[in-house]
Formats: sequence, structure tokens, C-alpha cells
Amino acid sequence: MPTRWPELAVLELLSAIGEHGSLGAAARAVGMAQPNASRAIATLERNLGLSLVERHPRGSRLTADGVVVAELAARLVDGAGELLATSRALRERHEARLDLAASLTVAEYLLPAWIAGLRHAHPELDVRVRVENSTQVFDLLADRAIDLGFVESPSVPRGLHSRTVARDRLVVVVAPSHPWTRRTHVTAHELATTPLVSREPGSGTRSTLAEALGAGGVDGAGVPELSRPAMVVSSNAAVLISAASGAGPAVLSELAVRPWVARGELVEVPVEGLDLRRRLRAVWRGGEPLAAPAAALLGELQG
Repeated sequence: MPTRWPELAVLELLSAIGEHGSLGAAARAVGMAQPNASRAIATLERNLGLSLVERHPRGSRLTADGVVVAELAARLVDGAGELLATSRALRERHEARLDLAASLTVAEYLLPAWIAGLRHAHPELDVRVRVENSTQVFDLLADRAIDLGFVESPSVPRGLHSRTVARDRLVVVVAPSHPWTRRTHVTAHELATTPLVSREPGSGTRSTLAEALGAGGVDGAGVPELSRPAMVVSSNAAVLISAASGAGPAVLSELAVRPWVARGELVEVPVEGLDLRRRLRAVWRGGEPLAAPAAALLGELQG
């Protein structure tokens, strides 16, 4: 019984002998030197325990067993060719398409310019973007639904690589009529115990605020990390509109609140003793190379 898989190159050679009628012509057809071809066929015969080629002074031809084996070899060679062609098509598709997901702040305020720069360098690239919260971006990576993600959360699950691509700061804002506008600052304790207009669980903004309050010792003082929200909404725009309408204070990215504060529709309130700076990160699956378009985009970004 054969103990090893036959090499594909020798199966291609055997198939070519059946097609071209001689070992020499077959060797030339597959780009193999004839002495090497003779040795390869002899090794195949030993491994299979069969005589496959009859050798004569004027040439060689397949035996009856050789004809049967050569027909099977041809199928394997054709299958290998199909595998290579399919793999090439898949690779070309991956190289021509980039699937991204980004948490809301990155998607609204940073990603469009990043993609525009990438498309300028690679106009043929098909870029597809999903806007999700940070937890959902992690899930999409785990499901292999995207090549690269961008998140605002303070931590990244094990098994993912990350790189800081931008820096941001969370800002506490209130409507102009809110009592906090008459204060020079509020405390972390007040912020933690005040019902806020909040993003949904899983958002990087909400998790960053919760971690900052915990790191600041607020929960250690017996105060809950975050009070029950006054309202929970799933978009930055809805948070801004609700806060400006007086529904309660809100904590959002400086990128999102800047124009609202500039127009006087919201007022920024400093928080004493609380570091609300954060890093925005690119995330991707560990243990495998990035697809070429994802690597090109990541290479253009500096944290």
C-alpha cells in the first residue's frame, strides 16, 4: 500500500505522458528535465507498487495500469488548477474590496476623510463601511465579516491587535438653561449620580465614561459608577438634540459637541478630577496578515 501522497508535479507528468505519448515530450510539456522526469516516474511506481510506463530504446508509453492511473492523475491536476484559479480570484476580490466597521464617532467625524485619502491612492478599491458600536465591531471581527474595525472603547478583547489612530476627549455638555452652566465645574461624584442622556450599552463613549469614573475612585466611595440614564439613544445626533432640549446633561466626544458649543446650543461643563481623554483605535484579528487594502489604510494613519 502507498504510504505517501504522490506529488502533484509527478502526477502532472504522468498525465502528460498519456497526452503526448512519450516521457520526453511530457517532460518538455511540464518544464521538467528528462532525467528528473525518469527518476520521478520511477519513484511514483515504487510508491504505488505498479508499473506505469513501459520503456523502450525508441521511447516510452503508459502501461494498462498507467493509463488508469494517468486518467485519475489528470483529474487531480485539473482540480489543483481549479483550486489555484479560485484562490487567485478570491485574492483579487479581497485586494479590490475593503470591509470596515467603525463606532459612531469615528464613522461620523474621522473615517470619511481617511477613506477619501485611500480612494485617491486606490481609485479602483470598493470600500464598504458598517457603523456599529464598539462591542458590535468586535463581534464583526470575530465573525470575519470585516477586515478592519475602528473603536472608541478603553479596552480590546484578547485575540485582537490594535493601534491608536487618533486621540479624543469626552466632554460634558448641558443646555444653556441648565443650572450647571452657572458653575465653574462639577465633581465626578455629581456626574456619576446625575441621570445623563446616554448612548446605548456597548458604545465606546459609555464604557469610557464608566471606566473613567471607576478609575477616579468614584465607585470606591460607595457611589454607583453611573446613575440610571435619563434617556438612552443610539446616535450622537440624538444625544445632542436631547441634551440641547433640556433632557439632561450628556457626555460625548469633543468632535461631536464642538459645533454645538460654538453655536451656543450647548455649554461645556468642566469636571474636576476626572480624566476623560481617550484613544481611538484600529482593531483587527491577530494571528493572520491584514488584507492589502486594510494594511494600506492602516499605514496611512498615525495615532
